[in-house]
Amino acid sequence: MRSLFGKILTIIPVYGIVPLIFSVSFNLAVYIGTRMVAHDWRHYNIESPLDGLIPFWPPSVVVYLGCYLFWAVNYVLLARQDKEEVCKFFTADFISRVICMVFYLAVPTTNTRPQLGADGFWNYTMSFLYSVDAPDNLFPSIHCLVSWFCYAGIRKRKDIPGWYRGLSAIFAAMVCVSTLTTKQHVILDVVGGVALAEICLILGKKRALWGVYEKCLDKVNGKLFQNRVKGVVHADKQESNI
Repeated sequence: MRSLFGKILTIIPVYGIVPLIFSVSFNLAVYIGTRMVAHDWRHYNIESPLDGLIPFWPPSVVVYLGCYLFWAVNYVLLARQDKEEVCKFFTADFISRVICMVFYLAVPTTNTRPQLGADGFWNYTMSFLYSVDAPDNLFPSIHCLVSWFCYAGIRKRKDIPGWYRGLSAIFAAMVCVSTLTTKQHVILDVVGGVALAEICLILGKKRALWGVYEKCLDKVNGKLFQNRVKGVVHADKQESNI
């Protein structure tokens, strides 16, 4: 019977596994780590008058929280590309988190959250969100950054159906809007997240950058997976001979 690792290889090529795991781990390290370091530092409110005109709409929390499934699906799609494209995208992804880390430490930001009602499903849901996600690490918005990556990373992929690429664009835009209507972020956070995604995608295509990422990836994969891949291939040959 094919091993779990062998089953994973039918979904994600071996060179896409480490970038995917590292992306999630580094994202958490940046977000949680900077919060732990800067939680008692002075935070700046960069709300604009336009933010005051955007209505607070609790039901949009469904999109705000539902985006995690969107991220998972599209990042797997991005890890399934050929090796060069995987290295380019995840180089951009890595650079973006380094830049986020710099901003979260150099210019910590916050915002003003609305007063929630005492009762009702949406009030309970928003209260839960606010309790687990403090109003910091706002600029640039990682929610908008990652959602835009999910769209921009596949928008030219001819091997992905056009309807799904279009749906990804719509959902990425909806996530950006939801960050405003849940009052989790302000307009500048959204603009910063989308702009950072586009800039980093350009940087990720520089051979001098993604080439370094590829060399590091090859070293890690060589140590972690070389014997396992051989084992999977051997097992597959044995199954085919039965």
